[in-house]
Amino acid sequence: MQRSDLLPEPDLPKGADLLADGRKLGQTWQTGPSAFLTHYDTPSELDYKRAAIAQGRVMQHAQIGFRDPAKSIRAYHEIWAACDAQGTRVDRYGLCLDWSMALPRAIRARAQRGTGMILPTPEDFAALANAAPVAAHFGDFVLGFPAALENTQAALAAGATAIGNLGQYFTFRVPGHDDDIEATTATVTALGLIAAQSRPVMVHSNIDDGFAAQFTDLANALGMILVERDIAALIGAPIGHAFGHHFSDPLARLAFQHALHAEGASPGTMIYGNTTSYRGTPAQNWAALSAYLMVDALGQRLHPTGHAINPVPVTENQRIPEVDEVIEAQLFAGRLIEMSDPWQPLIDPAAVAALSQTLRQGAAAFRQNLWHGLTEAGIDTQDPFECLLSLRRLGGRRIESAYGAGTPNPRIMGGRTPIVPATILQEIAHLAKAALGAQPPQINLRVLVATSDVHEHGKMLIDEMLHQIGATALDGGTSTDPDKLIAQTLSQSPDAIAISTYNGVALSYYQALRAGLDQHGLSTPILIGGRLNQIPEGSNSSLPQDVGAQLAAEGALVCREAAELLPILQQIAARGLRSP
Repeated sequence: MQRSDLLPEPDLPKGADLLADGRKLGQTWQTGPSAFLTHYDTPSELDYKRAAIAQGRVMQHAQIGFRDPAKSIRAYHEIWAACDAQGTRVDRYGLCLDWSMALPRAIRARAQRGTGMILPTPEDFAALANAAPVAAHFGDFVLGFPAALENTQAALAAGATAIGNLGQYFTFRVPGHDDDIEATTATVTALGLIAAQSRPVMVHSNIDDGFAAQFTDLANALGMILVERDIAALIGAPIGHAFGHHFSDPLARLAFQHALHAEGASPGTMIYGNTTSYRGTPAQNWAALSAYLMVDALGQRLHPTGHAINPVPVTENQRIPEVDEVIEAQLFAGRLIEMSDPWQPLIDPAAVAALSQTLRQGAAAFRQNLWHGLTEAGIDTQDPFECLLSLRRLGGRRIESAYGAGTPNPRIMGGRTPIVPATILQEIAHLAKAALGAQPPQINLRVLVATSDVHEHGKMLIDEMLHQIGATALDGGTSTDPDKLIAQTLSQSPDAIAISTYNGVALSYYQALRAGLDQHGLSTPILIGGRLNQIPEGSNSSLPQDVGAQLAAEGALVCREAAELLPILQQIAARGLRSP
């Protein structure tokens, strides 16, 4: 690999210049007051976390952000007040902005809307963040996107001292907008502004939103945290990491947190809920919630890293949870934290420490391999702009294959034998087998597989199912715009297209894709599954409407469950419903 493979442009911005621009803005944009900082008389959330570690107190995190900003403000206060009345403290909120917020205000109105909230002005940021004494964590769709600088300015003015999500920079794409130089320029400038604050502001990065979602080895995921910490050191800002979406194995989850403690990678922001384990009814999901929360609470008691634990409401796999459901989950977590103390002797510290050491050794190898590889390629590893853009363009799978900690093995996913296999891969293989049955028929079809948004697990499941039935999965990518899929269909002539969707755009996405194919005379069948919902245009409701019946009426091949994929593909093969 040569520099020209990754950075062919002759006149890229210099990281030092962008950081200087950001620091200059720090003369006028400084962290404003907030209800949280005032209530707890603390300079920043970083200091607050360090105090909680010293006290042995386990913190709690909640995700909120309804499409109606007024409802989000009410929720911000109501959740805190209801929990406070019961003696449970919600320490921090992760505020779910809409993906259109990733684009600058000047063009945001033209962007496709998702299910999150839109805060048009800095005053809107402040109104939300000061509705209760809870730390405001502006994570999703701030850093990593073209609007990174203006959103960071607004978050700082609102008194936020944790801003992210750097992990999203590496993997997320905004529909209709994919200028990585613009996104990197805005992000590095925003990081310079963060570093220039008079009080410490944490750069937040959720590795499960970044390359950890693509890595097959948890050692490489830990290694990526070390690499991001190196980049943060170049910038001069503290960084806190989150993890948890893909950590369903209790021992691996506990050992990963232990490894962060041993590496000094704390305070962290939060440990996210293991939402991949939410597969049943709300009553069944309470078991999954209690299982991962107990591990996280014990981890913070045994080897505290300052991560707040995150009780995800049990309706998360069905729809956006309502306010009362968030309160229920937080109260549940508060009581479980109280009850976790006597469980500490049940933990085998030797097993945790051994796996932690394996993770750390692999992470160190990954870190060394990656920096050495970039240096050999001619990348300036002291320039944060070049580092970030090179990593983004390499992509997680190529990085793992080239620089991962495990032994090279081209016959398996990831290109290397994992030191500590990521449990999500095992889960996807199990789900695929359960959906297909013990002896599925072999089907010779070529299927173009893509997602309408950033959530990749549905695509990974479809890819695995196609592999098990002998079909060919053509990579349509994640957050892929309909016009790109149309172009791929024209060039690759797949027998079908399979779309996994999540963020409340199922109907409009299908309609755009179908119309574009029809214009080119293509009758390619379109399968669509996931969250088959859509928020009505012009609505501020946080609850999307189910559009499965309308999708079917307009010609989509609807797959509400993974098990429905196989019979539909069999019908396509039998009827010859293929591209001309």
